Amino acid sequence: MGNSCCAINCTNRFAKGSEQSFYRLPKATEKRRRWITAIRRDSWYPGTETWICGSHFVSGNVKLWCTEVQTEETHNDIASLYKQIESLNIECQSLRDKIHGLESELKHRTLDPSQFDDSKMKFFTGLPNLQTFMLLFSFQSLKPAQELLLTLMKLRLNLSEEFLGYLFGIHQSTVSRVFHRWIHVMASRLHPLILWPEREDLRRSLPMCFRTFFKNCVSIIDCFEVFIEPPSDLKARAQTWSNYKQHNTIKFLISITPQGSISFMSKAWGGRVTDKHLTEHSGFLDKLLPGDLVMADRGFTIEDSVGLFCAELITRKEIESAREISRVRIHIERVIGMLRQKYTILGSTLPVSLIRVEQNGKVEDSLIDKIVLTCCALCNMCESIVPSD
Repeated sequence: MGNSCCAINCTNRFAKGSEQSFYRLPKATEKRRRWITAIRRDSWYPGTETWICGSHFVSGNVKLWCTEVQTEETHNDIASLYKQIESLNIECQSLRDKIHGLESELKHRTLDPSQFDDSKMKFFTGLPNLQTFMLLFSFQSLKPAQELLLTLMKLRLNLSEEFLGYLFGIHQSTVSRVFHRWIHVMASRLHPLILWPEREDLRRSLPMCFRTFFKNCVSIIDCFEVFIEPPSDLKARAQTWSNYKQHNTIKFLISITPQGSISFMSKAWGGRVTDKHLTEHSGFLDKLLPGDLVMADRGFTIEDSVGLFCAELITRKEIESAREISRVRIHIERVIGMLRQKYTILGSTLPVSLIRVEQNGKVEDSLIDKIVLTCCALCNMCESIVPSD
């Protein structure tokens, strides 16, 4: 048998009596392909009687390993791979050092309002400028300005306590304590900004779009809801379920003046409560005087309740044919939209820990009441969305 080994530069030939074994390339397609790949001959198409000697197999197994004639090339490849790996390790270590440095810098960096211009102040806090921030700061018994900035950023951007802790270089639990403390202080100090104006003051500055048909208008009302996590208590979960939103919510009644300022904000109620029930039990009707005019959506079936105070209610159902009236009624929706957009904490799903439900379904004067009141007061410090001319 005169067969010779097909491996490159291998001189072994079959000879009778030789201890060298030879193997024919298998006919099975997949196995034959693997053998040809292991032999590493370029542009090579072996015939049916192609043989390879046993020197190129793992001892005891009929399985191709690596040919002796390819040893030098294999070593070069391995050396090249080691160099690439070493280079990548150096690069990875350099990146790790940079990341560690940035994390350290971020952890110890604090924000100071003195670094802010008017545009940054408006973005981070929702206040129109730095001067308004300093005016607000003067209300707060000279508390640290950074704590006030942290609280406003939480209301404005709804940043996590962990992230705020990184920004200001304090612990997460400290962020929570600062936020709770300042919400209580701000709600107490800013409450007078939610003001029900005197009738004479309203008429003196009434916008032109109201003067023709609605010179007696004192209020435009609507309800808005804030998502909350489902309470564990089944009764509380039922009381806060809103069929309109298909979610657990808390509901507020809001009133604005024709000038666009927020003049009344109710306490929080469970999302199940009707607009009529909320309006009649929120204390809003006690603000009305004889001859006052109130605008509301068609869901507010409170004509009789308003009439008891010798006031008048105009609903959306009655004014669909009057384009001018519909234009002024929409201001309440614009104010609610501005409130949610300016302070995104009201657009998120709030934890149940911020509220507590009583037996009658009404929510106590809890942290969420003070958060909403504070956001409304801050909106009143900004420019009105209703044009005066």
